[in-house]
Amino acid sequence: MKVPLTIGDYLRRGAAVYGNRTAVFDEPGTAGSLGSLSYAELESRARGMALALDDMGVPHGERVAIVSPNAARFLISFFGVSGYGRILVPINYRLNADEIGYIVGHSATSVLLIDPESEDSLRGISAKHKIMLDGAADAALFAQAEPGAEPASWTADEDATASINYTSGTTARPKGVQLTHRNCWLNAATFGWHTAVTDRDVFLHTLPMFHCNGWGMPYAVTGMGVPQVVVRKIDGEEILNRIEAHGVTLMCGAPAVVAAILTAAADRRAAGREVPGAGMVRIVVAGAPPPSKTIERVEAELGWEFIQIYGLTETAPLLTINRAPAEWDDLPPAERARLQSRAGVPAIGVEIETDEEGEVLARSNHVFDGYWEQPEESARALAGGWFHTGDKGHIEAGDYLVISDRKKDVIISGGENVSSLEVEDCLYQHPAVAEAAVIGVPDARWGETVKALVVLRAGSAAGEADLIEHCRARLAHFKCPTSVELRDALPRTATGKLQKFKLREPFWAGFERKVN
Repeated sequence: MKVPLTIGDYLRRGAAVYGNRTAVFDEPGTAGSLGSLSYAELESRARGMALALDDMGVPHGERVAIVSPNAARFLISFFGVSGYGRILVPINYRLNADEIGYIVGHSATSVLLIDPESEDSLRGISAKHKIMLDGAADAALFAQAEPGAEPASWTADEDATASINYTSGTTARPKGVQLTHRNCWLNAATFGWHTAVTDRDVFLHTLPMFHCNGWGMPYAVTGMGVPQVVVRKIDGEEILNRIEAHGVTLMCGAPAVVAAILTAAADRRAAGREVPGAGMVRIVVAGAPPPSKTIERVEAELGWEFIQIYGLTETAPLLTINRAPAEWDDLPPAERARLQSRAGVPAIGVEIETDEEGEVLARSNHVFDGYWEQPEESARALAGGWFHTGDKGHIEAGDYLVISDRKKDVIISGGENVSSLEVEDCLYQHPAVAEAAVIGVPDARWGETVKALVVLRAGSAAGEADLIEHCRARLAHFKCPTSVELRDALPRTATGKLQKFKLREPFWAGFERKVN
């Protein structure tokens, strides 16, 4: 027997088993907030959304885009759109109008859902159906279905596209990653298994839902009847407040989220206030390899469990996981943190290799189906039956993957390869450093040389010479920055990735190639 795997399975199970349990606590005080919904109400509203799309004449396979911060309506849309045979296009609401307009046009979206905060900036973007998520214009779209009312029949197909997730576009126009129901289903099941999701958890949506469908965690926790707490905008103190109020046990985010939490926790301790979650919270981190010092602080200062994963939008995203095994329990904290700074071991059902140039290659059932309307790019990414990640790394004993850099971010200075991540990790060991980005800049003698752009912690002081000497005491000298520039902030994507191409641009202006 073969039953198609579709993401609707997760909500059907959650509603059937945990119908009376609270499914989601929406962000309070926002336009059209839905308050708290039970799993039965979540299922009814998802079914109602599918019925409304039927009434609007939106056929199966049509694209429905949503531009919104985290919200209960976003969670409903995962199931109300994809779960009934249409394709969800989650769009990063922090993109500018030109970028969002490109995605809407490229995906041929016919239904565009917009958060009220984006109304003015996206006024010039049109779609056949453009609906404001304000609780009024979208009332019919998110109404509960009448008892027994069923949407138009869709022949379930696990190989059908469930969502088109556009890459962050840090170097060029974003590409539309087609994730199938099978991709999403298996990623969610594997992710939930590795992170030990149970019906006793409480999940906090600190990760943007638009980012690779919240890494698939919304599917995984829904299937287990987990109460979900929506956080609309990331703020360290607010995250701690929600943990206190709801008994949160699980969250996901980028290293920048961890940094915000650590800062808020330090402020609490200084004020004599308790930091919640010790011995209770698991935080899953990806988006960039975090400094080992940050990992050590999560354990020492928060008492939380740190779990690192690695993956890409094209892999739905889970490829590897690094959750400290029992064998590491008695290691010194700094050594355990160093081991946890690696990307991790392949998740169940994932194969990882590196090619002769050190590029990380992957195979799994949740590698994407291809880029929307870009067959040549798809063929290039999936050449030879492997997904080519564009990341550079190596595999250590025990099958642990270590990411050294994006291929394009490797600094070649005097013929020597320098991992910017290694230098950044060293800089983070300095007590005055809050953020660091290391880039290669042109140099007449060495071709490229290492430059560090640093944001200092509030109230801390350090100069260029101090930071260079700090690195020279810990790294081979050819890896060390030859210059350090202090900045007020570093540009990041919505998911916390440093936009190094923006940092490099002014230094490479006038050069035909961005390597030297």
